[in-house]
Amino acid sequence: MAEATRTPYDHAAQEERWQRFWLDERLFACDTQEEGKRDYVLMMFPYPSGHLHVGHGRNYILGDALVRYRIMAGHAVLSPMGWDAFGLPAENAAIRTGTPPAESTRANIAALKEQLARWGCGYDWEREIASCDPDYYRWTQWLFLELLDAGLAEQKTAALNWCPSCATVLANEQAQEGKCERCGSEVEARDMEQWFFRITDYAQRLLDDLGLLERWPDHVRAMQRNWIGRSEGVEVDFELLGSGGEPVGRAIRCFTTRPDTLPGATFLALSPEHAAAGAAASIGAREAEVAVFCEEARKIGGVRREQEDRPKKGIDTGALARNPLTGEAVPVWVADYVLSTYGTGAIMCVPAHDERDRDFASQEGLDVVVTSDSEGIQVNSGEFDGQPSTEVWEAVADRLEAEGTGQRQTTWRLRDWCVSRQRYWGAPIPVVHCPDCGVVGVPAEDLPVLLPDNVEFTAEGESPLARCEEWVVAACPSCGRADARRETDTMDTFVDSSWYFLRFVDPKNTDAPFDREEVDRWMPVEQYIGGVEHAVLHLLYARFVTKVLQDRGHIGFPEPFGALFTQGMICRTSHRCAEHGYVAIADGAEAVCPECGGALRSKLDKMSKSKMNAVNPDSLLERYGVDTQRLYTLFIGPPDKDAEWNDRAAVGQHRFIEKIWGLVTDAAGAVRAAGGPAAVSGEGGDARLRRASHGALLKMTAALGEDFEIHTAISKVHEMVGAWEKTDAADPAVAEASVLAVRMLAPLTPHLSEECWAGMGGEGSVFRAGWPAADPALVAADTLDVAVQVQGKVRARIEVAADAAEDAIREEAEAAVTEHLDGREVVKAVVVLRATKGTGLVNLVVR
Repeated sequence: MAEATRTPYDHAAQEERWQRFWLDERLFACDTQEEGKRDYVLMMFPYPSGHLHVGHGRNYILGDALVRYRIMAGHAVLSPMGWDAFGLPAENAAIRTGTPPAESTRANIAALKEQLARWGCGYDWEREIASCDPDYYRWTQWLFLELLDAGLAEQKTAALNWCPSCATVLANEQAQEGKCERCGSEVEARDMEQWFFRITDYAQRLLDDLGLLERWPDHVRAMQRNWIGRSEGVEVDFELLGSGGEPVGRAIRCFTTRPDTLPGATFLALSPEHAAAGAAASIGAREAEVAVFCEEARKIGGVRREQEDRPKKGIDTGALARNPLTGEAVPVWVADYVLSTYGTGAIMCVPAHDERDRDFASQEGLDVVVTSDSEGIQVNSGEFDGQPSTEVWEAVADRLEAEGTGQRQTTWRLRDWCVSRQRYWGAPIPVVHCPDCGVVGVPAEDLPVLLPDNVEFTAEGESPLARCEEWVVAACPSCGRADARRETDTMDTFVDSSWYFLRFVDPKNTDAPFDREEVDRWMPVEQYIGGVEHAVLHLLYARFVTKVLQDRGHIGFPEPFGALFTQGMICRTSHRCAEHGYVAIADGAEAVCPECGGALRSKLDKMSKSKMNAVNPDSLLERYGVDTQRLYTLFIGPPDKDAEWNDRAAVGQHRFIEKIWGLVTDAAGAVRAAGGPAAVSGEGGDARLRRASHGALLKMTAALGEDFEIHTAISKVHEMVGAWEKTDAADPAVAEASVLAVRMLAPLTPHLSEECWAGMGGEGSVFRAGWPAADPALVAADTLDVAVQVQGKVRARIEVAADAAEDAIREEAEAAVTEHLDGREVVKAVVVLRATKGTGLVNLVVR
């Protein structure tokens, strides 16, 4: 690199060369025995579905920047990558095209791996795993057997969501608005025998241990807390009455969190699946009508029935039931908004205090009785009138328990995890059904139960494995009977991803899924990164499996992920034609359909190939280079918030890269003359530039190590460059600025930084040079802008000397807010000063 020569940065010539260099140097290879601070940094492993768009880059580019920073900081970093490679899309493709899932999956893995490498994302590829490899799913099957042995895996009949097009069971989250999230088909409800993991046995621990996850986002913990859904209440028995008003000896049990509202229960509503629906209809002589209603509701399924905006439907059974508190008879209805999976499948309806009940009561002309006023005092409640509802809650519960008509109960929204899938492309469930022995687990030494190759793919509603007779028929492992049959369902892919982070630590182990000593040394994962869409299912299942494995003695920790970061989505405007669906149009073009010329409905959406708004990174990479995409992806906004992609703004980051390249080129000769980057100190240089340089470094250090606010750190580098351009090229601060810029930008723009590092005489890789240390004294302001709070509310701002004593700052703060103290005594003053940021805070606590 010649001094004072500003040749354009040739990204095409440099990127592939440096990517090969990192592989040759094994920059990202991790020796798990290495001493020092251990950092396990993990990105949620992807499903290999084809080409990545720029929206996908936010997860992997952010993760790569954090890994590179931690390597520079001297940590022993474990950063593996693998593939969540089983699943329905590959099987559906096999049905359409005849391409075996293994073949299409391998091709997609190769394509994605190449693209990640092109983005400059570095991983310890020596630890690569794919969930579809037998040496991985052998241990997924081992995990199933562990749960089976612990009594946590069982087969039972349940009403489930069924996609007739994909011919498989769907989780509730995969049946959005009553339609399959993959193919858009209407979801049906079917009673089927399925395998479940009893995650409900761990509901309380999963709830309690959210308190251990202090470095998880609050909103993610709240989502899990709501999904687990602990409810304290009372189960109440309403005695069913015969046609003449006499008790028939059968009670309908309801769960309520508000026993104090029992005087206002004006009707009962049963789910269409409830066992008492038929009995009530028989008493009311409405068997035929109720049976038709129940059958139609069951076909719709629970997911669609519980939608808030869906009209509620019901039918009066003609029967009555006795309120155990008031003795009054109330009508018994069957309503489609009541689900068999919540509580007991029957609810006591108090329309005055429940919005859904109120809507239904208004629709059907049912009574509404208010039981408490706006102050929470009981009304229309007989002997309880005038008492606080909180006291009545306990009094009613006590009476019901004393009379044997109710009991206190804790219920959970959480349901057991259905792990059966009627698919081929998944890990076979390792059990055999024997006519004599029943369900028998395949011995661990006989794992894996391999997927057969000779299967036929059709969409006929059962696993293709069920039609492979030579695979299905097997000897019973217990008694040896030759006509036993293998389980033909495969496991939900969430089982594969519930433990993969453990295998990454010890991926070549052929004797066990992992070595406990190794796993306990590296786990929990120090930093986990992925989309918030996995906040409930994947993260909850991984937590459950971790606790089971701890209980079984295989690991020594209760939670898998110490810190979690959920990145926001990159969005772009999508355009939809009423006739032709989503269409692609150029940025700035008129919003009309290219097919019919009709007006389009346009809105900002998550970037998605299905919505025709995804941006292919190839043209951007070819023209401007991968560091431009990386820098813009990290600059686009707060990484935990959604952001809109803008091609023109991306080009702006390319111009910034060219500017950095030119400035470093100009300074390279001075750096080499000083003895190389390690010899440059900047002492005696321009104070303004040194302050800007070290301020940017402080912000970048915090961004990569603490708050992830990388976009603001990049802005600080922009400010630094502005000061740099105004400083004489011979000033020592310029040489220092060039060295600091190259090193602090290395995690963000690694190819540019390696090339600059080599040009200024740096030895080896810039990532082996260590992370630079900022001098806080250079950044500290002479004065601080201090906010003054009284009881947590800002009441004034004062400016104080940076070296002022805390007592003096407190006195000045109190003087500034005298009118807000109202003569109250200041009992405590909390003073927080941030000299490097030029700010401070004084909070005055008064009485």
